Amino acid sequence: MTEEVGSFGNDFLQLLVKAYHDANSSPKISIQDLVDECKTFYFAGQETTNSLLAWTVLLLAIHTDWQEEARKEVLNLFGHQNPNPDGITKLKTMGMIINESLRLYPPIPLIARKVKRKTRLGKLTLPAELVLLISNIAVHHDPQVWGEDVHLFKPQRFSEGVSKATNNNIAAFLPFGMGPRNCVGFSFATTETKIALSMILQRYAFTLSPAYVHSPVQVLTLRPQHGLQVLLHSL
Repeated sequence: MTEEVGSFGNDFLQLLVKAYHDANSSPKISIQDLVDECKTFYFAGQETTNSLLAWTVLLLAIHTDWQEEARKEVLNLFGHQNPNPDGITKLKTMGMIINESLRLYPPIPLIARKVKRKTRLGKLTLPAELVLLISNIAVHHDPQVWGEDVHLFKPQRFSEGVSKATNNNIAAFLPFGMGPRNCVGFSFATTETKIALSMILQRYAFTLSPAYVHSPVQVLTLRPQHGLQVLLHSL
């Protein structure tokens, strides 16, 4: 069975490559390129969603009032049935919670970009091939943008959208980048998180374990160094 699946996967990649070559006079991609891209999608998608879900659970375990608000919304939309696409788009409270979690603990806290050609940026002249490291976690914690309560968990910041939350400076919120290089998996990762969190909230209440030690660390993504320990209480 494994050999059959592997053969099918290889045949599928061959078809993709042929279709690409047929549509382009100068071939630019190989099977290995496609395999590498698939691995990237899988790895990057899993890591970022895991990080987002972990930090959101942590924040809701601490702020049980917001956990209860999210649970009420989930039960109102889905009852005890599995989440559906129509209801997922209506999770306003959960959307606010996820945005605030992304602000405080962005899965990728540092974004790297290379300058393609000599560029003028304000008073700075950036030479070609210069690598810029953009700390989105620093921008997300800037009190000049978010206010003096910048370090507090306040999902209500996003009650009127990102533009209002950032005082009309949407570049101050970039958990998955922004512009043409914005992560293509942004919507997919947040939807996955909403589904998983909805199913947890339907079944359990959770609080933070006394064994938890708060130590965020960057290992590609931002994650709890010693894991996340929570106490689940069946509903």
